[in-house]
Amino acid sequence: MAHPLYVAFIWHQHQPLYKSREAIADPNGQYRMPWARLHGVKDYLDLVLVLEEYPQLHQTVNLVPSLILQLEDYSQGKAIDPYMALTLTPEEQLTQTQKQGIIKHFFDAHHRTLIDPHPRYAKLYEQRQEKGIRWCLENWTDRDYSDLLAWHNLAWIDPVFREKDPDIAAWFEQGKGFTLGDRQRIIAKHREIISQIIPQHKKMQDAGQLEVTTTPYTHPILPLLADTNAGLVAIPQMELPEKRFQYPQDIPRHLRKSREMYSDRFGREARGLWPSEQSVSPAILPYIAQAKFKWICSDEAVLGWSLKHFFHRDETGNVYEPKLIYRPYRLETLYGDISIVFRDHRLSDLIGFTYGGMDVHHAVSDLAGHLEAISRSLIEQQKGEETSLQEPWLVTIALDGENCWEYYQDDGLPFLRELYKRLSQDQDIKLVTVSEFLDRFPPTETIPAEKLHSGSWVDGSFSTWIGDPVKNKAWDLLTETRKMMAKHPEATEETNPNAWEALYAAEGSDWFWWFGEGHSSNDDALFDELFREHLRGVYHSLNEPVPPSFYQPLEDHRRKGDRRPQGFIQPIIDGYGDEQDWEKAGRIEIGGAMGTMHKASTVQRLFYGLDHLNFYLRFDLKTGVKPGKDLPNELHLLWYYADSPVYNSPAPIADLPDQAPLNYHFHHHVGINLITQSVWLQQAWHNHEWHPKNSRVEVAFNQCLELAVPWADLHREPDAWLHLIAVFADHGKFRSYLPENNLVSLQIP
Repeated sequence: MAHPLYVAFIWHQHQPLYKSREAIADPNGQYRMPWARLHGVKDYLDLVLVLEEYPQLHQTVNLVPSLILQLEDYSQGKAIDPYMALTLTPEEQLTQTQKQGIIKHFFDAHHRTLIDPHPRYAKLYEQRQEKGIRWCLENWTDRDYSDLLAWHNLAWIDPVFREKDPDIAAWFEQGKGFTLGDRQRIIAKHREIISQIIPQHKKMQDAGQLEVTTTPYTHPILPLLADTNAGLVAIPQMELPEKRFQYPQDIPRHLRKSREMYSDRFGREARGLWPSEQSVSPAILPYIAQAKFKWICSDEAVLGWSLKHFFHRDETGNVYEPKLIYRPYRLETLYGDISIVFRDHRLSDLIGFTYGGMDVHHAVSDLAGHLEAISRSLIEQQKGEETSLQEPWLVTIALDGENCWEYYQDDGLPFLRELYKRLSQDQDIKLVTVSEFLDRFPPTETIPAEKLHSGSWVDGSFSTWIGDPVKNKAWDLLTETRKMMAKHPEATEETNPNAWEALYAAEGSDWFWWFGEGHSSNDDALFDELFREHLRGVYHSLNEPVPPSFYQPLEDHRRKGDRRPQGFIQPIIDGYGDEQDWEKAGRIEIGGAMGTMHKASTVQRLFYGLDHLNFYLRFDLKTGVKPGKDLPNELHLLWYYADSPVYNSPAPIADLPDQAPLNYHFHHHVGINLITQSVWLQQAWHNHEWHPKNSRVEVAFNQCLELAVPWADLHREPDAWLHLIAVFADHGKFRSYLPENNLVSLQIP
């Protein structure tokens, strides 16, 4: 029997609990942050409304209970966040402090997609960026503040509603001169949009086009609730918290609450569970089976660890072993079997982090091409001479369904419509919900429960949430709180719900994500405070004195120096160093570093990062620096690949000191004439030769030097590590190099 290639998209919609613990008993209590509301009008409803235009395409959406609670608060008018409160304040009554906060925070959005397309909003942003906050405070009128308050709330409304709602279309047409009445109506429109999210999901699930799944109540990492020692499975040398958290009894509570919420809102029992952060372990499986969930999802890294198999990919990023990953597996427990699907990490990341920076047609063609390549690979590996798939295979693409769209044109609307249009026309690809596929094609392969790896979607480990000193400190506070709570057996969920709600909120994964190294945001200090506020809420609810340490920040949130990359980046290479473009890049301070360069270095810092298309470098220079005068006229980038059997050659630069790392041998060399901005690429060959290669390297030198090196030019397989130095030279003669104390290291995605 011939089959199409089955594809399951799973969109994960989630926000942590932003509601203040101090205001938890007050139905009108303040929310500390606005992100549940802003994503509510931009990302949740439109995703399924666009899908509804293509009824033959079926998908799965995961709605986290902690998100549902907040959406309901907003739709019912119970939630007020600081941004909303300022929006509803008459502009003439704004204090100087409030105005300063508005100038600082009401441009919190990716400016290229959410600000620049709107002339009035873009003009205000330009004034803040070029003239500064103080100038704005001294020169802006009440009308400027009113327009900024309006535009921040308008820009977050998804473009699909401009097509469907004449009021929203009229505001975008109006453009400026907004009044308090306008702003009140805009906020009312926010509530109206948010109120449709859950009913629309239910409607489409009842119609059979959608499967809605759930997550443990407040998005905790269940394996770490069972035992923080689970972190040692992937990283045996991990430094764990001083106090071991081991409260598996909290797992069924989170699962029960999520099931109850789900059945109440959707009128049926949930079948699928998205384990928070796609984190799984053998210890949590019995609880999931007892809660009667039928399937879960995780990441290909977890599958690889479980099978003791490393998934290799070819140059184009497609796996060599498609039969291992594109199928469901069975997990056997004493309480029944659970099916598990594993997402294709790279395809998921392409949508999440790369396609937003590409032309829509190119991006859709690329994704369709990957799916077609998977199908061809499976056909080639099957027995016989059939030219169609003879078995049912399932490609799972699972990712965050909210944050990526901010980096797409029109919030991803053109991309989704083009993608759905093409898939609707392709008879060889069929979009299904996970349960649809499992009902027709139950798993035929089993992973013994005890062999399931303990890990998450990030590198198959838990290091994003534990192991860092600050993350460990947070776990110690949580453990201390949980132990204190255990001394109050009289405080049950029925007799003292506030204590338990505060605990559940603190057990969520998001706080640990932001603590310590690895990730950073403009709200790090607020995440820190909110986490400790949830913990203090447990103490207050139990009439226990709060330890003083619970009032102290877990870390210093001031801007730090060097850091590793914190996510994919997609900078526009124009030589102006847009801060938003590079905010997730790695950073190495040069001008203030110890060593020989710091005294007179014209390069002050180096930024580096990547996406699936390129790796990127940015050199920040002293103001007014000119190549050929203050700076040598050439920049040479040289790198080698760790543990790769390739030719390597000495750097082709004269007068090079015989010292590490300058005397290393390298595989690739990019030369840049900083005056003409011309580029040449070379690859090492035998006998220490260098051979020229075609190159599409982009370079721009204006206020800074930016460049993008395409992975496609390098012909290296994914997962290889490159280690790079930058050498400045005058007409081929060595002058200096950086970074001095380490190499820039990047892994091909």
